Amino acid sequence: MKTVNVVAAIICDDYKKKTKIFATQRGYGEFKDGWEFPGGKIEEGETPEQALIREIREELGTEIEVHDLIDIIDYDYEKFHLHMNCYWATVVEGELKLLEHEAAKWLEYSELKSVDWLPADLALIPKIAAGMVTGLAEKVKCGLR
Repeated sequence: MKTVNVVAAIICDDYKKKTKIFATQRGYGEFKDGWEFPGGKIEEGETPEQALIREIREELGTEIEVHDLIDIIDYDYEKFHLHMNCYWATVVEGELKLLEHEAAKWLEYSELKSVDWLPADLALIPKIAAGMVTGLAEKVKCGLR
């Protein structure tokens, strides 16, 4: 089975607090209408971080800062094996514009299961939720909530 190496950005509103994450709905191809984290294929000679910065620039017209690796997801779809490096990221310049996706949403912790995630992205939700809970706990500790 062919392996496809990709990267995904879990773009959050604030890297320390992580109260919202950005999800996109695919507008094309076999997985049209499924929800995913933006990103794409790693090109030859690129690091995963370089690929992620390039892909977000191409797909969303903005510049991001890549933060910590959340997880590496390996998922077998019917026709290929997906190897996905998933990173926390924040917008550092520009506005998020949908250049390739059908729709997008900022999701709070309570909304993480409100969209129809593609299977590989769904596998990442527990780790994202744990990161967001940490952010929520920090807000409570600081008296912001």
